[in-house]
Amino acid sequence: MDLDVRRIEKAVQVIDPVFLDTPQYLDEQLCRALGDRAVTVKVETANPVRSFKGRGADLMLSTLAPGTPVVCASSGNFGQAVAYAGRARGMPVKVFVPETVNPDKRERMETFGALVITAGTDGTSAREAAAAHAERHPHRVYLQDGLQAAIAEGAGTIGVELTRGASGGTGFDAVVLPVGDGALVNGVARWMKEHAPGTRIVGVNAEGAPSMRESLGAGRAVSVDHARTFADGIAVRSPLEASVRRARTLVDEIVLVTDEAIAAAMELAARTLGIVLEPAGAAGLAAIAEGAVPGDRLATVLTGANPRPEQVRELAARLTRPARNAPSPARRPAPGASGLAERTTSQAEENA
Repeated sequence: MDLDVRRIEKAVQVIDPVFLDTPQYLDEQLCRALGDRAVTVKVETANPVRSFKGRGADLMLSTLAPGTPVVCASSGNFGQAVAYAGRARGMPVKVFVPETVNPDKRERMETFGALVITAGTDGTSAREAAAAHAERHPHRVYLQDGLQAAIAEGAGTIGVELTRGASGGTGFDAVVLPVGDGALVNGVARWMKEHAPGTRIVGVNAEGAPSMRESLGAGRAVSVDHARTFADGIAVRSPLEASVRRARTLVDEIVLVTDEAIAAAMELAARTLGIVLEPAGAAGLAAIAEGAVPGDRLATVLTGANPRPEQVRELAARLTRPARNAPSPARRPAPGASGLAERTTSQAEENA
């Protein structure tokens, strides 16, 4: 195993404090809506990049010589994190993005000083363009979210904080995490397996982009033909072999959630927590609300709050309607029942 628990522990001394010690708590209204289960939420959105990605990006860049130019591909949040950390550390950053990138995420990457280059229709095309650029310019370091150990180990500091702040000191039956490139679930799992081995690690794929679930079933990285989901942060068509290899050892299960379940979880978070999440950021909450994860003491990470403008409008429309209870485990919403999910899925297809 190339992820090191000691490095995760030391990372809290290296990562920019703006990304650390994020709030984690039980919200009574949310817990009641989730069947009176004790569900701890960890809020990774109150930082300059509005996502957990800053932890891994900053730790990764700390391993490079000052001024080292870097290049990456991103659907938005990883690119923001690299741009922010790169500016702070004096490192020029180029980010390759798909044509379907969230315009707000692109603007924020540019605000943080990155040169953003559009490359192809999906995340795979952006990755290929970034890799080709790095090959032509060997002085640039090519960062791949989910590949370098330091990126996952930086995300693993979330696990440090979860074990330190577990409610009542009793720990969790399961920690539920959205899965895109796998850095988050693998980093947190590496720490939890060492320090809370009784806690199950449950990853969440969008039903329309089940690449990590299918890869774990096959025992190797496999691609899905299309990533059809409005959750662009987890719309990964082709997971990295290194990430799959780690997950085979560390992750207990990958569950699937529909776009409608994610949209309902976004609404639930807005109503109970007062937080506007992007779809990928609500995937773990969606799995719990759908009854896909057993246990009375659960934790999930709200991973991002960079929704598309149209997703914000649709969420606002949902909030004007009477509140609905969270779906019971026995009832799954009909696919396409949500305007929020239905109207934005086509824009995020294959956007890794």
